[in-house]
This record gives sequence, C-alpha cells and structure tokens, in this order.
Amino acid sequence: MSDNETDIEFRKRADAYIKVANEQTEHASVEQTGFSLLFAAARFNSFLVYTLAGSAEEMAGQRQRAIEYFSEQYIRMLKENFDDHVENFDTYRKMSMSD
Repeated sequence: MSDNETDIEFRKRADAYIKVANEQTEHASVEQTGFSLLFAAARFNSFLVYTLAGSAEEMAGQRQRAIEYFSEQYIRMLKENFDDHVENFDTYRKMSMSD
C-alpha cells in the first residue's frame, strides 16, 4: 500500500470516529463528547501497548516511553488541527451553521 493510500485509509478511520463523536453531541455537550473521545483514545492506546507486551512487567517497563510517544503524537496532531481551524475559521463556522 502506498503512503497516499495509507494516508487516505488513516483519514477514513479518523473521520469515522469524528462522525460518531458528532452523533454523540446530540445527547451530550461538545465538551463532554470531546473528553469521552480523549478517554477512549487513552484507553485504546493503553490496549495497543498491552497487545505488544509479553508480560505485565514488560508493559510496566514501557509506561514512560508510551506516555511520551502518545503525548508527542497528540500534541503534534492538536497543533496541526488547531492551526487549520484558525486558518479556516470562517469557512468552518459557515459549514457548521448550515448543518
């Protein structure tokens, strides 16, 4: 699979989670939904590390490295998306008002 195909599949998966989050805002606030999504990501990423570890001791030994890795990834992605929303603020606002 090419990098472009991988990127497309990555974005499709992300969009599927965003769609579920948007649906959740019908029953909960945007803030509550965002925190639930953040919790789900933390829980799933802990599970990811668990699946790669051969033992509880090995997993415990990966704790700091995993926290640093996922924190760095989150910060990078948050900065990219935050900047995108600043740059496209008016466009996104018009789109959300038309929904």
